[in-house]
Amino acid sequence: MKIIFTSFFLLLSLYVNGQSIIGQWETYDDKTKEKKATIEIYESNNQYFAKIIESYVSDKDAICFTCKGKQKNKPIIGLVIIENLIQDKNEFKGGTILDPENGKTYKCYLKLMSINKLKVRGYLGVSIFGRTQYWTRKKSK
Repeated sequence: MKIIFTSFFLLLSLYVNGQSIIGQWETYDDKTKEKKATIEIYESNNQYFAKIIESYVSDKDAICFTCKGKQKNKPIIGLVIIENLIQDKNEFKGGTILDPENGKTYKCYLKLMSINKLKVRGYLGVSIFGRTQYWTRKKSK
């Protein structure tokens, strides 16, 4: 029986690790659990990026006034919020994540927890000083 359980978890682990984070993900408010946005994760030159493709909490023509640098005064829709992540086995790290609500940029890493659940961790300095969200893969219609 132990061999069967061990084999099952090993196969499940290999299956999840073989999955891609590329695609559309839905984000939810930490407190209200309401859907906030649809994010598209994509790969370019062996790095991973994410942009907002739909917002459920702001006007369709909302602007990121609080953002700094190249993102300042850019439309929320199309705003690149994750940049320069590099895959390291089953984690994606070394990049940054932008919180468009406060305009601040944090270090971040992503980890695929299951086929449809993505752990997104933004932090300052070391990862224990941060916040984790779980995004859900958007279902195809």
